Amino acid sequence: MNRSMNVTTTAAVRRKVLPGFGLTMGYSVLYLSLVVLLPLSALLFNSTGLSWAKFWDIATDPRVLASYRVSLSTAAMAALADAFLGLLLAWVLVRYEFPGKRIFDALIDLPFALPTAVAGVSLTALYSQNGWIGSMLEPLGLKIAFTPLGITLALMFIGIPFVVRTVQPVLEDLDRDMEEASATLGAGRWRTFRSIVLPELIPPLLTGFALAFARGIGEYGSVVFISGNMPMRTEIAPLLIMSKLEQFDYAGATAVALLLLLISFLMLLVINTLQRWARKTSR
Repeated sequence: MNRSMNVTTTAAVRRKVLPGFGLTMGYSVLYLSLVVLLPLSALLFNSTGLSWAKFWDIATDPRVLASYRVSLSTAAMAALADAFLGLLLAWVLVRYEFPGKRIFDALIDLPFALPTAVAGVSLTALYSQNGWIGSMLEPLGLKIAFTPLGITLALMFIGIPFVVRTVQPVLEDLDRDMEEASATLGAGRWRTFRSIVLPELIPPLLTGFALAFARGIGEYGSVVFISGNMPMRTEIAPLLIMSKLEQFDYAGATAVALLLLLISFLMLLVINTLQRWARKTSR
């Protein structure tokens, strides 16, 4: 009797504490509509005044195509580099103990808190011809600031936390017994990592890559200073959108933004498909 009363009381408390499906679903749809759907709907609504011929002329303009190439290529290269470096950083934070580990762990999240404009100014001061690092690389014929390489470095800086924070929890939850069993059976470290650890890390690595890539495509503040904003060479798509808005070319800015949105959506769709395939394979 007492047991049934306790179960009934627990169920009643759960009903009071946790809202039902209808309420939570309503809040979720409201939040999604206000934050995501309405802005995208406004973008599509503004593009309705564009004729197909005008939209095609803007989308195929050499300057617009060059900005897409710069944004997508640098974002992809930065995300790939972050996937490799993020795995190393997460491995060090999870598998080793060393002095200052907590400080090192906190510094990973610094790009989240640091204003992107501050990051852009700092990177430009470091890698410009008169900067600390740029002045040493200049005699060697290496130029980083005002080149696609500088843009890639800026995107690596703002994207590295996404990879570390997605891989780190998975590494912490991995069962060490499988690794010990593999070592007991005579497998080397590299074979153990490749056969036991890496399959479990591929899904979070793809997730971190997708997040870093998506952030890199739309990044503006940290790139606008170090890129040099040279059309056809280092001009990124978000900067081109801002330039058209400053010139009151709202139709052109809407067309560039809409095409960038479609490209980003297709790229993320492909990455998410690969992520689901990797999860099924690892299982």
